[in-house]
Amino acid sequence: MNSKNDSADSSNRLLERFFTGLSEYAFYSQLGVTDTELVNYVSNLLIRFTKTDALHRIRQLNGRRATEVVTLMAESQHRIGLAKREIHRHIGDFTLFWTGLYPESLRGLQAVEKSDQFVSYCYEGKKAYEIASEIDADEPDEVPNSLLHRLSEQFEMCAYGLREIRRQWEEGAGPQGAIIA
Repeated sequence: MNSKNDSADSSNRLLERFFTGLSEYAFYSQLGVTDTELVNYVSNLLIRFTKTDALHRIRQLNGRRATEVVTLMAESQHRIGLAKREIHRHIGDFTLFWTGLYPESLRGLQAVEKSDQFVSYCYEGKKAYEIASEIDADEPDEVPNSLLHRLSEQFEMCAYGLREIRRQWEEGAGPQGAIIA
């Protein structure tokens, strides 16, 4: 059983190093961004969202996963304090992830039959980060309000940085498409 856990830990460390390296290269070298806290946040966002459960972790009051921005926004109306802050932060993360990493997927996410058909992911992501930044975090290990505010102000730049990260990993893929050997 230990070897299974060791293997998982090794894979997690490798994934963490991979995304951290790509994030640092894209933001520091290509974009000239020197905000270490922001770059670390984007890197950690990539690592967290490698698990689909994290991407769709917010549950509605009926227990179903909230998988659309409209549903997440409605759900935030039923929350107060840190719970409301966390949903707005998640909306920002969710919209930044799709806008930056997979912009071609937005057409499907905003299809006519979807609730998100009239949602601007950039606008709602910026707004969500701003709302989250205005709710005081009681815990010292929470994401600082100042960082959430910067994510709101620099949403488009972060989305562009994510596109650069994706471009780097696609260019780094070998003939079999493996980016980590």
